[in-house]
Amino acid sequence: MEISVIGSSQAKLGMPELGNRELGFINLKDGFRVSNDRVCFGKNIRWKKAGMRFTLRAIQSEPVQAEKHSGAGRRSKSDGVRLFVGLPLDAVSKDCNSLNHARAIAAGLKALKLLGVEGVELPVWWGIVEKDAAGKYDWSGYLAIAEMVQKVGLKLHVTLCFHGSTKPNIPLPNWVTRIGESQPNIYFKDRSGQHYKECLSLAVDTLPVLDGKTPIQVYQSFCKSFKSSFSPFMGSTITGISMGLGPDGELRYPSHHRLSSDGKTQGVGEFQCYDQNMLSVLKQHAEASGNPLWGLGGPHDTPTYDQPPFSGFFMDGASWESPYGDFFLSWYSKQLMAHGDRILSLASSTFGDTGVTVYGKIPLMHSWYGTRSHPSELTAGFYNTAKGDGYEPVAELFARNSCKMILPGMDLSDAYQPNETRSSPELLLAQIMAACKKHGVQVSGQNSSESAVLGGFEQIKKNLGGDNVLDLFTYQRMGAYFFSPDHFPSFTEFVRSLNQPELHSDDLPIAGEEEGTQSMITSQESSVSMQAA
Repeated sequence: MEISVIGSSQAKLGMPELGNRELGFINLKDGFRVSNDRVCFGKNIRWKKAGMRFTLRAIQSEPVQAEKHSGAGRRSKSDGVRLFVGLPLDAVSKDCNSLNHARAIAAGLKALKLLGVEGVELPVWWGIVEKDAAGKYDWSGYLAIAEMVQKVGLKLHVTLCFHGSTKPNIPLPNWVTRIGESQPNIYFKDRSGQHYKECLSLAVDTLPVLDGKTPIQVYQSFCKSFKSSFSPFMGSTITGISMGLGPDGELRYPSHHRLSSDGKTQGVGEFQCYDQNMLSVLKQHAEASGNPLWGLGGPHDTPTYDQPPFSGFFMDGASWESPYGDFFLSWYSKQLMAHGDRILSLASSTFGDTGVTVYGKIPLMHSWYGTRSHPSELTAGFYNTAKGDGYEPVAELFARNSCKMILPGMDLSDAYQPNETRSSPELLLAQIMAACKKHGVQVSGQNSSESAVLGGFEQIKKNLGGDNVLDLFTYQRMGAYFFSPDHFPSFTEFVRSLNQPELHSDDLPIAGEEEGTQSMITSQESSVSMQAA
């Protein structure tokens, strides 16, 4: 079965670069096909290991008429918000630095261009580029993608990932992992002694633990090499760079990495302050404050990863509200803010002369937001409770470094959250955005999951409108599900609704005025169909 997107029921996208091109969407069945421009990528295009196959068919597009209007022209409902789509996390192979599913990506780029999407986001992994030896970089796979994006006419937002990932399996560089085998304290450690090996502990930022260099020095060399290698694209094709700040690229501790996988319980997470270097800093801070016994470790009465906050440290009136609790939580949060400051300062100084905007991402730890202690935020490193706003220092940090903030969770609404976790993504998002507005920090949005959540598209549109001033929204992420018949028609409708023009009285055609015509580019091999394998 197939979904055809050529034919009748035409919808005009209110995007100036499209010149009123027309796309039709009918017979939604089991795949899709896009027309009205050229797509020439071969015959059998596959998403490797993703259950997706592209098939190309040759058609001839019909010319369409351009409409002339008097007045100011069409106005968009979402003026100023640019729409990007994330490329697959494994777009570049970790084994040989070659492109995975290159033909599918090329066809997908063309489809996104026709829809009116402005650009794509590309994850660039430290573990791929600098895999085998310090200072030995291989950018070839990522340069190939940049050239593809430039050729299609899209913009590119690059995310520099200084962390590893289990899905897909992209570890830290081999040479860093070898160091970690003999020096495990370069990683975060929890209360039970388990190390988190997908990013380095922030406590080693300025310690020469990487073959005589500090992680900050290594990150800086990486950024300088990127800047040099991608100089032909900087400020033109590449318009934004996100700096990896921690686990999953976010500014936070890996406090929730061992939660229950049953999907039923969202625990509070655990503090990550037990590696040798974090404990050393804590000990020094406690001694300087006159309370040396407070520096022996983290709080002793906290729940485990998947437990709720109904006993011990996080209860109302419990330790988190004591002088000791304030001492520890302030220190823990300030260590995270200092790490973010080091990374964003590095990025601003490196890319400040390129015309490219620097971004950083923070998490939306919305579980237990309805409690006074906000435990999920505390374990992640954000000292935000009913007694004080923990996002003011974060906004100040971004403002100080002239960086924009990326916020995930724009698709989450309170109505679809489990009652037992007292979650409120909407209230937390509003709080963070209020802090950003106060300090003049521009916000960009992302959705929370590659699989659509209930009411997600409507919630995104709600967050992109109203008083929320976002300069960019990135939808995550391209792949088999993204182009599936269960999802892509909804995404297409979402894009159309964002850019549906509103006609004003002075925009209507003058009576008797002839409409000019403009022939569209003749399309050869311009039908792309995607079928479930």
